[in-house]
Amino acid sequence: MEDGCPGGCVRKDQNTNKDQSSSKIDFEPSKLGTKEYWDHTYERELECFRESGKTSGVWFGDESMDRILKWMEKQNIPKDAALLDVGTGNGVLLVELAKAGFTNLSGIDNSNTAVELAKAVVEKEGLLSLKLQVADFLHPFPCLSYYEICIDKGTFDAISLDFDHPGEKLRSYRQSLLNVLKNGGLYVITSCNWTKQELVNHFNEGFELLEELPTSKFHFGGTTGNSVTVLVFKRKE
Repeated sequence: MEDGCPGGCVRKDQNTNKDQSSSKIDFEPSKLGTKEYWDHTYERELECFRESGKTSGVWFGDESMDRILKWMEKQNIPKDAALLDVGTGNGVLLVELAKAGFTNLSGIDNSNTAVELAKAVVEKEGLLSLKLQVADFLHPFPCLSYYEICIDKGTFDAISLDFDHPGEKLRSYRQSLLNVLKNGGLYVITSCNWTKQELVNHFNEGFELLEELPTSKFHFGGTTGNSVTVLVFKRKE
């Protein structure tokens, strides 16, 4: 599956030539930024899973998941590295990581139904060692600390679309990352709302950019761009 831009990944300002030196980003609020939307979404998916045993996959498509897996293999990430999936949803990424041999995997989501679904998925796969819990990443539990890798594949985007003080919540998100990652820990983010420079600007306090992973490009009006941005940051020591 090619890189997709899920519904709701829409910017107020679509001008690719605008000045991106500012970290202030202006998004159109969307229902995708609300907990109620995701609770309802995972309620439907849980019902479908109970009936068919199948999930809806991951938000950005299988290619986004494969890209992360290939990057981890290329970097020779230790199989026992402590990894946190931020906004794990149905837990499919964690399942694929476990199948690839990774053994110290955790996932959190602020939706009770999402975690219920993820637990059902990992139980079906016989991967009961995966750690799943309900938690709001903006207010992490004390036990959520000292991870070597954090992965986000849409949670940061969803927070960007919140109706209620998204800027404040995005700053809380960055602080939460600093709290849970070890010094030198890695943060992998997939986004369709934010450009590379905007993400670099937002995470410049406490993080340094290590790498941009290649994604599909589009061409429009003489301009070339990416529908999805995938960056790897390192927590400064």
